[in-house]
Amino acid sequence: MDIRSLKNIFKLLSVIGLSLSVFFMMPIIFGFIFDEAYGRFLIFDGLLFLINLFFYLILLNHKVELSIKQGIVFVNTIWVLLAFAGAVPLLLYTDVTLAQAVFESVSGFTTTGSTIYCDVEVLPKMILMHRSLMQWLGGMGIIVLGVGLFSLINPSGSLTLFRAESTGLKMEKMTPKIKDTALRIWGVYVFLTLFNAILLKLEGMSSFDALNHAFSTISTGGFSTKNASMGYFDNPMILWTTTLFMILSGINFLAHLKLFSGDLRGYKSEEVKWYIVIFLILSVMLSLQHISHSDDAVMYSLTHTSFTIASIMTTTGFASLDYSLWGQGAIAVIVVAMLVGGNAGSTAGGVKVIRYVVVIKSIMADIKQIIHPNAIVNIFVDRNRIQNKVLHSTYAFVMLYMFSILIVMLYLFASGYDLMTSLSSALSAIGNIGPGFSLTGPAENYAFFDSMDLSVLSVAMIIGRLEFFTVLLLFSRNFWKQF
Repeated sequence: MDIRSLKNIFKLLSVIGLSLSVFFMMPIIFGFIFDEAYGRFLIFDGLLFLINLFFYLILLNHKVELSIKQGIVFVNTIWVLLAFAGAVPLLLYTDVTLAQAVFESVSGFTTTGSTIYCDVEVLPKMILMHRSLMQWLGGMGIIVLGVGLFSLINPSGSLTLFRAESTGLKMEKMTPKIKDTALRIWGVYVFLTLFNAILLKLEGMSSFDALNHAFSTISTGGFSTKNASMGYFDNPMILWTTTLFMILSGINFLAHLKLFSGDLRGYKSEEVKWYIVIFLILSVMLSLQHISHSDDAVMYSLTHTSFTIASIMTTTGFASLDYSLWGQGAIAVIVVAMLVGGNAGSTAGGVKVIRYVVVIKSIMADIKQIIHPNAIVNIFVDRNRIQNKVLHSTYAFVMLYMFSILIVMLYLFASGYDLMTSLSSALSAIGNIGPGFSLTGPAENYAFFDSMDLSVLSVAMIIGRLEFFTVLLLFSRNFWKQF
């Protein structure tokens, strides 16, 4: 890597670092409000600001022209640095090891929602806000936020970063400049967060809890301020409101952006239609399982099962009841929800519904081709023909997804954990879901894993968040040629 490439990457890192230090003032403010010992956090944040300001000023006159390779290196680097930056306040204020702090930080920024804390209610309010803030920043992607800021540096390089960080098959541009699209998406993101927080406040949450849970909901992250997660509030209105906003957050944010322009076509896509259909089917199936294993009323069951499916399917990870007690049929339904994921271009993790749509249509096309060998069979999604390279990348992604889960599962199983814990923890990490089953069920946490296990799961969460290719490219010898 030449000096110019390093300058490009370091200047962009400094921009993100400066932005992060500004956002980190929020938990410090809450520390001040709740009369907590925020001094160490303030010193750390000040150092973070000064270090990044130093690099930015040195490179102030350097014009960034970012190539796709440099963008990929930058994206991978920033996620590693975010993991350690987010871990420092946890090390300063809670009794955790470095591996545990990094795991919690990675879980936050990747919006996984797995935690190593056995009792979150004893944590300082500023640390609770710090955890929620990490999820909120990671939800839409701190890189996409940076795209809006990069207009000060290099407008042409922004599209490279947007493509490297955004998830799904294709990220559509809504405006001539990608930075404008990114900023408008963040506008929608902020609006949904504030709207969600206001509703939760009106429904009985404290202002602090409402803001934290809105951060976790819209980011599909799942960190809570309560040990019992959303079950603590025991309020059907809160559960239905959160269910609605989790479902909305699992939809492509470009669809929401179009809505503000009076365009409903984003919600009429095949992906959104199947997303809603799958959610409804799985909710009914889980409700039937729940009713058969309890004496609860139908409405009570529908409230909690719909909430659970929305939480798992959108990879949020909130819990209202311990669904692992609802029988093996319920576990089977929830595993299906874990494998589905949300929409491309949403804050949700997982495989994404659009990939299943493409794969199923591809299989149907192959069957038709066998029956009619001379026919020319094309695959269309929303009246757009799917090109072969998209098919290949879709199949490659699904294979990488399953193969990665298998590797992590086998590692955990070989380390002595039972099969259900190993499988569900691997699926949870790769899919950025949060809770699993058995030792990592909705009523449990990840504190029992040792440092090596937590490190493996941290890497798995980052790989899943960046959807494999962005990380795997770094291990290609051809990638580093002619850098």
